[in-house]
Amino acid sequence: MERKFIGAGLLSGLVAGLIAYAYARIFIEPQVAKAIDYEGVRSDAEAMLSGEHEHEHELFTRSVQENIGAGIGTVVFALAIGALFAVAFTVAWAYVGRRRPSTDPRALAAALAGVAFVAVIAVPFFVYPPNPPAVGEEDTIGSRSSSYLTITIVSIVLAIVGVLVATSLSSRIGAWWSSIVGAVVYLVGVSITASLLPEFSEVPGPVMDGDRIVAPGFPGQVVADFRVYAIANQVLLWVVLTTVFIGLLGLMMRRTRSTVAAAERVSA
Repeated sequence: MERKFIGAGLLSGLVAGLIAYAYARIFIEPQVAKAIDYEGVRSDAEAMLSGEHEHEHELFTRSVQENIGAGIGTVVFALAIGALFAVAFTVAWAYVGRRRPSTDPRALAAALAGVAFVAVIAVPFFVYPPNPPAVGEEDTIGSRSSSYLTITIVSIVLAIVGVLVATSLSSRIGAWWSSIVGAVVYLVGVSITASLLPEFSEVPGPVMDGDRIVAPGFPGQVVADFRVYAIANQVLLWVVLTTVFIGLLGLMMRRTRSTVAAAERVSA
């Protein structure tokens, strides 16, 4: 059964990745193109002021990057998420299935997906929202990456702790109140962690030559649109992944019931 769960996770990830890539190609890529255009304008303005002209040659063309590169990257990411989700579901079902056999595995998958999305995507996103190209300083790449990784790992660990707390208290105070206690533990933990991590505000301002603006600052609307489309893309990916996975679980359940019914008829 574990192999079937993993296979379902991979198939769900593949479908979700293809749909997420299509969405990103339509909505996110135009924002990336605007950011790259701005980067070129800013580079020209800075070169004009300094008198130094840098000639950078791209290893891959923009067409290859936005089509092949983005497509492969999105699908591989979705496959990895699908496989990890299937592993997490297998572990969770091994625990819940033994203690509460009446639990619908599809309900467990939906709950697990909600918790995983909040812990892995939503909280890190709102603490450190993604930026389009040309936003962010090269000197802080390491610090930004380590901070994002830190909040992600802490968020996942605290989500597990919150679930364990809720599970241990459910028999004493009920499922509703135990869920609230687990959520509070999680929220307090991530809030403290986020407050201790550094903040980054690196949207480029205008290029100035004395009191004269040579090039404008980075368009704020592009940053806002990029972030909205980025989180919407993640929501779409997780919704599709979860929906397909639950559908495959339903198919496996029907096949299992048919097999059991056939075995009972033979034994009778």
